[in-house]
Amino acid sequence: MSTFARFFPFLKPYLPRMVVAGLLVMMVAAINLALLRLAGTVWDVITVRHDASRMTELIGLFLGLVLIQGLCSMGHSYLTAWVSQRIVADFRTHVFAHLQTLSVSFFARRRTGELLSRLMNDVTVIQSVATETPIDTAKQLVTFVGGIGFLLAMNWRLCLLILVLLPLLVLVARFFGRKLKFLSTSIQDHTAALSTLIEEVVSGIRIVKSFVQTTREERRFAAQVEQNLSLTMRRAGIMALFIPVISLLTFSAAAAVLWYGGLQVIEGSVSPGDLFAFVLFAGILIGPFSSAARVFAQVREAQGATQRVFEILDARPDVSDSSTALAVDRVVGHVRVEQVSFSYDVRRPVLFNVSFEARPSELIAIVGPTGAGKTTLVNLLHRFYDPTEGRITIDGRDLREITLESWYRQVSLVPQETILFGGTIFDNIRYGDQQANEEAVHAASRAAHAHDFITSLPDSYQTIVGEKGINLSGGQRQRIAIARAILKNPRILLLDEATSSLDSESERLVQEALERLMTGRTTFVVAHRLTTIQRANRILVLNQGRLVETGTHSELMDRKGLYHYLYTLRLTELPS
Repeated sequence: MSTFARFFPFLKPYLPRMVVAGLLVMMVAAINLALLRLAGTVWDVITVRHDASRMTELIGLFLGLVLIQGLCSMGHSYLTAWVSQRIVADFRTHVFAHLQTLSVSFFARRRTGELLSRLMNDVTVIQSVATETPIDTAKQLVTFVGGIGFLLAMNWRLCLLILVLLPLLVLVARFFGRKLKFLSTSIQDHTAALSTLIEEVVSGIRIVKSFVQTTREERRFAAQVEQNLSLTMRRAGIMALFIPVISLLTFSAAAAVLWYGGLQVIEGSVSPGDLFAFVLFAGILIGPFSSAARVFAQVREAQGATQRVFEILDARPDVSDSSTALAVDRVVGHVRVEQVSFSYDVRRPVLFNVSFEARPSELIAIVGPTGAGKTTLVNLLHRFYDPTEGRITIDGRDLREITLESWYRQVSLVPQETILFGGTIFDNIRYGDQQANEEAVHAASRAAHAHDFITSLPDSYQTIVGEKGINLSGGQRQRIAIARAILKNPRILLLDEATSSLDSESERLVQEALERLMTGRTTFVVAHRLTTIQRANRILVLNQGRLVETGTHSELMDRKGLYHYLYTLRLTELPS
């Protein structure tokens, strides 16, 4: 219950409507009971009193109650649906918003399909138990209490025959409930794994086809489906046994009532109408017992889903604003990295005691062999991560003393793998400035050498880029990303091998666009192009997480160290 209690704040705004829905459904249950009792009276009027006038009056009353019951049922059905869908929408929005507050490290440790499953499937399970179950329980409670009340008033001996099985029902429910909770949690975990597999294959479909691995992926998917199916069928088997056992116990009580009550009718101590009503009441009590068993199973299932979703909500960002952090409107661009060390995992340090300085509007190139820590350094400068030791300052202020949002507004990242969002080219370019007008978007596109190819497309700036920009070439995607960065107008620019995967012509156009973008900005570039390296104000040479050399191109070439080796190697790789 403590787990479900955490969901209460999301229910609270809608409690008045839930109460109204509960009252309406309780009226439905109460009218059901009244109709059953009325049916017994009508039966006595027909079989014992033979009073046609009274029979007509009672049937009229019966139809009037049915009409009122129908109106109450309509009201509670609509209210229950509205409340449950509103709550699930609010809760999903809350979880999604919380996800966006988490640090990059959180997403590096988790798979997309798993998070998607928790956000969609698990939230739906919670919503059902948190909204529909309480309202249905209110109905069953009125049915049970009212039914037992009528039965006790009519014949307490017969009523005891039903109540004697109640402890047994509780024990059976607890036994099956434990198994259902375990299986339901396992099914949710496997469903998340299945979602992850689908997301990986669909997003990497070109690699799957290129390496002729469709059969392998089909086998992986089929194996995962079979595991899910096996668990689902085990749960279905338990449910298939669970509900009939509960029903069998309940019907056994009804049969005993019919037998014992029949004897009393034969003896004349009970009227046929009373026995008829009693049997109907005994039958309707099957509903609460069966519902209790079903609710118990659903609650057990929802416990696993709730724990999985609240694991996300309990996660806290590794990088966040301190209580003393202040917002900055504009920075000059003087960056200092002071004795910075960093590790994603304490067992494997990535950077060791790195120190350097970048003055405003300088171009700093970062070079080094694969795995040297270049991208990690860019991530630290962007403050996707905080240093394990040391500090990074901007204009003399520690980055940790600046609010994340205000710092991110000063920085723009153009990564090696361009990320575009589904929608139009226009929307992607003004992603960082939603207030930008058409003229500003066009100006940024021209500066990025993107305007000409965009206007040549059938829908121009309203062209749909497709998922991750699949409808565009690599060079086109990169130029749109540069236009997006130009429009944002950052003071700090981070380029992570932004031209490494392009053909010569696209690389030339992108490089020209980048040179315009870098003008007047403090720029850090993980260098790929030789001309970029040569014109850098300072070159940082990383090797195995350490800053081993720093200087201008000519200075480093004269030292004949690692930079000289890497630069010479790059020259030999160029086509003759």
